[in-house]
Parts: sequence; C-alpha cells; structure tokens
Amino acid sequence: MSEQPAPAPVIVPAPATSPLPPAVATALKRDSAGLVAAVVQQFDTHEVLMLGWMDDEALHRTMTSGRVTFYSRSRQEYWRKGDTSGHVQWVKSVALDCDGDALLIRVDQVGAACHTGTRTCFDGRDLDITVGTGGEA
Repeated sequence: MSEQPAPAPVIVPAPATSPLPPAVATALKRDSAGLVAAVVQQFDTHEVLMLGWMDDEALHRTMTSGRVTFYSRSRQEYWRKGDTSGHVQWVKSVALDCDGDALLIRVDQVGAACHTGTRTCFDGRDLDITVGTGGEA
C-alpha cells in the first residue's frame, strides 16, 4: 500500500493590522485559524515542556512582556501561562523555524508546565515503539 501525499496546508496571510514587526508577520505561516504551533522548552535543560498555539497578538505579547501568552483554541481567548496556577513561564528567547510554521519559545519554567501537574506535558506519556538502530552518535 502506498502512502498518500499529505494535503497542502492552508496558509493564512498576516492580518492587515498585525502587532508584530513586519518581517516577523510576513515570515509566519499560520494555519486556517490564523494560529502557529509554539513548542515550549526549558532554556537550560532543553526539556520540551509543552505545545501551545499563538496568533499574532499572543506572539506579540510573548515577545514584549517577558511572559508566555497563548491563544486557547477551545475557549477562543488569550491566556497567560501561570496567571491562575502560579506556574509562570519566563521568556528567555523566541525563534521561528526554517519554514515559518512553528515557534520555539525557550523559558524558565516555574513549577509544573502541564495542567495535569506534571513537569512537562509529555511526562509518563511514552508510546510503545520499535526503537531504531543506526550509526554511532
């Protein structure tokens, strides 16, 4: 059985009134809802903490406030990590990937990153896999 090609992603252009610097707004490739995936990583240990979603306003707030702001797809509103839980994410750097469709937000995480109370949203959630073997690292 052959693999079917993945459908081409729908790329949404920058909003006419984006609060982002023009070069950043132009480089971002948003999904059909105007969002981009934001991978959050602990800046010093390199742990991948979580994945969230940002639109232009959430990214602008993250870049200018020193705290991470996401856009909640389920609640259709902005939320700043730690405002309710106290588990703040202090921004250390923000990078855009080579395709413009994902962000890497490096943070200093205070407390648990996951709403379930675990350090990361991936703790204890490993899937059963066949481990690959290859050349020496």
